[in-house]
Amino acid sequence: MNLVEKAVNNGGKLAPLVIPDAIGAMNPSVYIDDDGDILVNVRVVNYTLYHSENKQRFPSRWGPLSYLHPEKDQRLVTENYLCRLDGNLKVINSTKVEYLNLHTPRWEFVGEEDCRVVRWDGKLYLIGVRRDVDTIGTGRMEMSEIELDKDNWTAKEISRARLEVPSQSYCEKNYAPILDKPNHFIKWHSPVELVKAVGDSIEQVSVKQGATTEKDQRGGSQLVRWGNHYISISHEVDLFKNYLMQKDAIYRHRLCLWDDQLNLVGLSKPFSFLDFPIEFCVGAAVFGENLLVSFSISDNAAFILSLTKSVVEDLILEALD
Repeated sequence: MNLVEKAVNNGGKLAPLVIPDAIGAMNPSVYIDDDGDILVNVRVVNYTLYHSENKQRFPSRWGPLSYLHPEKDQRLVTENYLCRLDGNLKVINSTKVEYLNLHTPRWEFVGEEDCRVVRWDGKLYLIGVRRDVDTIGTGRMEMSEIELDKDNWTAKEISRARLEVPSQSYCEKNYAPILDKPNHFIKWHSPVELVKAVGDSIEQVSVKQGATTEKDQRGGSQLVRWGNHYISISHEVDLFKNYLMQKDAIYRHRLCLWDDQLNLVGLSKPFSFLDFPIEFCVGAAVFGENLLVSFSISDNAAFILSLTKSVVEDLILEALD
């Protein structure tokens, strides 16, 4: 199912997220602030993802998926831009987040990636994964507290917690924050693992089996309240080999339905946003009676989609079926 088509045909809206002088916009995360402002963090990268699609008759020498870098910089560098949208979902303010200089990057993936936006206990956070603190790319979730000056529209990091895990793990990423439960995340969906950030570490709260599908569900958006439930958007990946036996992937998403005890009680049917193989959603927010969902395609175009209540309820009915 193409969710954008269904949304627009039922009173919704699709809007591009355009930041002046910034190319490579991807993986946006939408959040409604306490004062009603529509905030979006947009990840901006220094590369273009080339993906040979359809019959893949024109793959690169590295296969159907390859990163095209600047000639003099082979790193994958991420910068984050905090934006404010108007009621028509147009960017009216944007600023590059100024990060603390706590270390010299030591790996080829540089910066805090795929940040979700939350405000917990009055503090605004970008929560993403950083992989540049050592020479092998060990990934850990980081909570970056952001001071956002809305009068001058500037954003700077004022503190950072790198969240260590009790077990040996190479890369932790895509935790789904629970908006009304400070410091709590869904780490895994099958089984559902609920964790909590305590200082500079992650502690396991519970593990229990919920609704399942044939493909593992992984973190996407924040968990937001919708009536008597929580809802979120997860993603699943279909990894396969093309006709040249090279690795390729197709991403699809589902609406997740959670009860008050954070039991995963249902999953919608899989959907695409715009029928691109590479799509990723890292944001959801309730705006009036609508649900805003932020996503990107092919690592180089960012969008926000407004879903009317009827479309959301249809997805919930699918999840309960």
